[in-house]
Amino acid sequence: MHMQFGLIEMWQAMGAVAKTVAIILIFLSVVSLYLLIERNLTFVRARNKSKQVAPKLADLLKNGQLKEALTLASKKENRGSHLARVTAGGIQEFLESSEANLSLEERIESAQRGCERAAAIFSQELKRGMSVLATIATSAPFIGLFGTIFGIINAFRGMALTGSGGIGAVAAGIAEALVTTAFGIAVAVIALWFYNLLNARIEVYEAEMSNTTSQIVDFFVRQEKK
Repeated sequence: MHMQFGLIEMWQAMGAVAKTVAIILIFLSVVSLYLLIERNLTFVRARNKSKQVAPKLADLLKNGQLKEALTLASKKENRGSHLARVTAGGIQEFLESSEANLSLEERIESAQRGCERAAAIFSQELKRGMSVLATIATSAPFIGLFGTIFGIINAFRGMALTGSGGIGAVAAGIAEALVTTAFGIAVAVIALWFYNLLNARIEVYEAEMSNTTSQIVDFFVRQEKK
């Protein structure tokens, strides 16, 4: 009897545990793909919103219209913009510290802290789901290994049932073991690639928010010295 090694035949030959492992790994691969698409949509929205609102904010700031700039940056439709969030955080703190009659240095420091807080909060929003990807990348090989162990057990069971150590007795179990191992590694590699890709993009956004913080602080320093 010759064993067929097509996907359907291999699936039919798998034991219940190996099938469960395969279903879990398929689910994890779908989750990884979903997170890649969902995070990228968030990043694109942040980029597009920032491109729309940043020039308007720059014009308002140049004209000294801080309250108008704060209103624009705080609008609900602009909350997806990382640059608008950082700008709003800085202006809010600067205006509040000005109302409290703090010194110039204290107002500048307050504005900087406001920018940094807004940047930290937005950074956490950008990283949403990243821990899930990291967990999938580290755990998928072990989930696959769990299926591998049961595949080997099935191989030995086949030997025991047939009383033979030939390849025919162990082929199904060995194939099951190798498939779950390979699948687990594949899911882990895909999740790791997605994690690194998204992390690299997050670092770019964090650098942009840091630059915006510096620009906001420099703007207030120049304004006060005029």
